[in-house]
Amino acid sequence: QTGLIPKNFRTVITAAAAGNVIEWYDFYIFGSLATILSVKFFEKSHPVAALLSTIALFTAGFLVRPLGAFVFGWLGDRVGRKYTFIMTLVGMALGTGAIGLIPTFETIGVAAAIILFCLRMIQGLCLGGSYGGAITYVAEHVPESRRGYYTGWLQTSPTLGIVLSLIIIIATRTYFGEQAFNDWAWRIPFLCSFALLLVTMYMRRNFEESPVYEEIKAKGKTSKNPWREAFLNPQNLKYVVIASIVVLGEG
Repeated sequence: QTGLIPKNFRTVITAAAAGNVIEWYDFYIFGSLATILSVKFFEKSHPVAALLSTIALFTAGFLVRPLGAFVFGWLGDRVGRKYTFIMTLVGMALGTGAIGLIPTFETIGVAAAIILFCLRMIQGLCLGGSYGGAITYVAEHVPESRRGYYTGWLQTSPTLGIVLSLIIIIATRTYFGEQAFNDWAWRIPFLCSFALLLVTMYMRRNFEESPVYEEIKAKGKTSKNPWREAFLNPQNLKYVVIASIVVLGEG
């Protein structure tokens, strides 16, 4: 195991954590601007109903995350951590940035809300796959005796993602003014996701496949049916249940 640990594992941790921050930024920017989205993409004559609809979309993004974990977790075991990791990052950024390009309810009617819902589903699916995938990727790069410590750095990403979203919103609102922000500048925080994608892609440009996965693949021992092995193997299922109980409170 020690011989498999790459010398650049700290760079891997930094890049993975930074990517996670940006992905959580993408996810939470939706909630931070819920009051704006409610009047832009739903019928204005019922403002409370519009706001509740927006909050329901925000919640739906959370509810679909387990499905993303199932799909991209399976994909990560089948094709590798690196490509799944990058796929979820790109999907997340495109799903968020596209929100900044959608015509409003006044322009295309209820189609605006439908497109917003679809993009929110993409966000939830990609985040569900990315978060666990990033932790797995880092865990397979670091010494086993320090695995908890190093993967712990990735747990800071949700909080930092919220902070980054608020900083960009406040800066945009302050620079353009309240009126301009409500009219059109609310799109800028979403569009920033495209720029942030370029930053993380640059950081991850030299990523290699995790050494543990490479060794398993070389020996022809990659999982044939990851779902079955996770949920029908009593020993593995025990760990799944314990981990689920631990994070339920956090969720």
